[in-house]
Amino acid sequence: MQLNDLRSAPGARREKHRPGRGIGSGLGKTGGRGHKGQTSRSGGSIAPGFEGGQQPLHRRLPKFGFVSLKAMDRAEIRTSELNKVEGVVTLQSLKDANLVGQHVQRVKVMLSGEVTRAVTLKGIAVTKGARAAIEAAGGKFED
Repeated sequence: MQLNDLRSAPGARREKHRPGRGIGSGLGKTGGRGHKGQTSRSGGSIAPGFEGGQQPLHRRLPKFGFVSLKAMDRAEIRTSELNKVEGVVTLQSLKDANLVGQHVQRVKVMLSGEVTRAVTLKGIAVTKGARAAIEAAGGKFED
């Protein structure tokens, strides 16, 4: 057997439909678009959410809440994620380990999961439960 003898299995490759290329194609003449009307024309699609001129749902419903600007530069991490960082845990070491984004300026450690080794946190906020878990594992805090 040679490479040039290899063939696809029968039915493995199907020709794509070419609308508007004759009666025998199954999509001749109107090409599956029907007769007349907006959707039969080129570019004749309506915008998502358009409801035929009536007030669309996203404008009928009331607005609520706001976007906190504080949330943009702050992040939370779990105590279990501290095991992935080597040495002293600082904001930069968390960024290097891809645990927080590069835009983050403040981090807080939450109690979730186990701390398997002693870690030293420097300049990072910690909840009461997380502080107790880290200290129980032999960890330290530096400010």
